[in-house]
Amino acid sequence: MKRVAMTGAAGRVGTLLRPLLRSHVEHLSLIDLQEPDGLGENENFVKADLTKLDEATAALKDIDGVVHLAGIASGTDMNAILHANVLGTYNLYEAARINKVQRVVYASSNHATGFYPRGQLVSPLDPMRPDSPYGLSKCWGELVAGLYYDTSGIRSLSIRIGNAGTYPNSERSVAIWISARDLAQLVRIGLSHPLIAATVVYGVSDTEEMWWENDLAARLGYQPQDRPRDHARIEEGSEGPVALAFQGGGFCEINHDGTIRMRDAEGLAKSLETVE
Repeated sequence: MKRVAMTGAAGRVGTLLRPLLRSHVEHLSLIDLQEPDGLGENENFVKADLTKLDEATAALKDIDGVVHLAGIASGTDMNAILHANVLGTYNLYEAARINKVQRVVYASSNHATGFYPRGQLVSPLDPMRPDSPYGLSKCWGELVAGLYYDTSGIRSLSIRIGNAGTYPNSERSVAIWISARDLAQLVRIGLSHPLIAATVVYGVSDTEEMWWENDLAARLGYQPQDRPRDHARIEEGSEGPVALAFQGGGFCEINHDGTIRMRDAEGLAKSLETVE
């Protein structure tokens, strides 16, 4: 990839990734509604609203690959999420098709599978189980990536990012944290690996707590360099029983009635026995 665009470049994750990516590309085009600080010599800023297809299309002119970070990262306002995450992601892929962009790295989220129980090993091939309106929007984005591979040949790596904070601040984040340099490594794989199609991996550093089966990322060459426990600064706090039961943590508590339900094979078998 010579000319790469990064959407949501002024955001927290974009700010962390930019210095780790710009030395690996010829040019980095930063797309956002506000200008990021400190443009490098091989960076330029493009102001664009991705919910407007014409602006998204103009922003991707002469671009080889895209790192798509833009969107609302939390919250329950479904109208805002539909606007930014759903329509914005669809327009990004449609603009990529129009401009014949061949690669997209999509910032998905662990919240696409957040309603799996803690302690259950989850694979990217397991059914999606979103934990919130935000998680639901990330499922949509992964499906859009698949549609545009099938119809237009755009290759995408969807990275289900765990916790991309500066450091892990809770036991849950220790289990799912990814450092900036490990995330940048996955992004570079997504921009360059020849065998990526509509591929999904988890974005997590070298954690001891195994929530996700991430062998596919390893086969693509991912070798995480950081261990979350080494960087942890655990802060006081408490999680309710619903948050503690599921991988999505507090997101699972959104509009939850408090009854913990499992839909694994063992739970289904017990339910069938009760019916019989």
